[in-house]
Amino acid sequence: MSPAFIADPQRLVIAALCGVLLLLVLIVKFKLHPFISLLISAFVIGLGSGLPVPMLVSAVEEGAGQTLQGIILLIGLGSMFGGILEVSGGAQAVAQALIKKFGEKRAGLALGLTGLVVGITVFFEAGVVILIPLAFGLVKKTKRSTLYYVIPLLAGLASAFAFIPPSAGSVLVANLLGVDLGIMIVVGVIVGLMALLVGGIFFSRFIGHRLHTTLPTNVLEVEEIDESQLPSFKLVATIILIPLLLILASTVSVYLEGLRPIRPILEFLGTPFVALVIAVLSAVYLLGIKQGYNAEQVRKILERSLRPTGQILLVITGGGIISFILQACGVGELVGGLLESSGLPYVLAAFLIAGFIRFSVGAAVVAMTMAAGIMASMPAVMELSPLYLAAMVCAINGGATAFSHFNDSGFWLVSSLLEIDEKTTLKSWTVMETLIGVTGLVCALVISMFA
Repeated sequence: MSPAFIADPQRLVIAALCGVLLLLVLIVKFKLHPFISLLISAFVIGLGSGLPVPMLVSAVEEGAGQTLQGIILLIGLGSMFGGILEVSGGAQAVAQALIKKFGEKRAGLALGLTGLVVGITVFFEAGVVILIPLAFGLVKKTKRSTLYYVIPLLAGLASAFAFIPPSAGSVLVANLLGVDLGIMIVVGVIVGLMALLVGGIFFSRFIGHRLHTTLPTNVLEVEEIDESQLPSFKLVATIILIPLLLILASTVSVYLEGLRPIRPILEFLGTPFVALVIAVLSAVYLLGIKQGYNAEQVRKILERSLRPTGQILLVITGGGIISFILQACGVGELVGGLLESSGLPYVLAAFLIAGFIRFSVGAAVVAMTMAAGIMASMPAVMELSPLYLAAMVCAINGGATAFSHFNDSGFWLVSSLLEIDEKTTLKSWTVMETLIGVTGLVCALVISMFA
């Protein structure tokens, strides 16, 4: 959106800094809900920069509407898909098959790939809870440090969330920057695999030999999974690939003349929310009904899967509101001018902005939304090629993944599940997240050179 009001640059900078600082204090010190904190911060930025009240109200309404417009269906459908995958044992089926394929010596790689696959559709927290017993089971057999197996799993889940659609994080930023999801899938898979290798596989071997952490005291016995009750790996993998292949087919049809006769059909089926509807229906039947669940049980699974979406949608909305207020104040022109004079590449600037917000506020989704909003407000950014914009998505989400510390809920989730102290969590989880983020930046810089 083009600003109809241009704030005084000095006043805008002061207001924005005060707004971000207030956001940090409200979330970290006063433990206020992120959505309320984001709204208050948005008001401080808007009023502090001199934005007229009618324009402030309009920016809030427009920010909420347009932010949700492109993502609410995808997050809702993705949550349903993940819910079926979780309850049916589909996630465990993928993990078990990969561990058998790679063997015990390379079980860390198998867990990392499992996290990458499952993380495309399942929220990070849910993926951790579903899959971490598998890592604990391997620790019991091998007597290795828990970090040796848990780090690859966490890295896979985090990398998928950040880079590979239709995960919430990648779709959110791609939507704000207007990136075609087909292109984003291709770029995201490459970047996600690189991030998993660096932050998960290589780092786990380093940290697993230097920090020996034992099984949590409450894990007296990891329940053995009855493999006969699990769906087949091929079936689960096929269902997971349905939305990815449909979206990719739609994108490819634009460039291949031979597909012109069926292009309208592929474009419809490859519309992201249509592809996810097909995937959800396939999962409901093949992983639900055919696995013995009745219609009422399936309905309850889907309803339960939607419970966590309300909070994440509110946080995304709050971040979107701030980004629209910043746009309304003309921050795009201000930051764009500074970048042009500094000569800093857009992808590096995007990473630094997201990284600063991530370090300050803690919430990755907030950092993604605000950084994407700032970058999208620059007129020159919207003229960049689709491939460059996809690289920028990776840079933003890399910055929003790195630098996790005491103000991040993920930090405490890992610390509590593994029963490790804060110092150990910083040495393991924080370093892993930062390696994933920096890998995302490096890949984004390389991709941008060819865009």
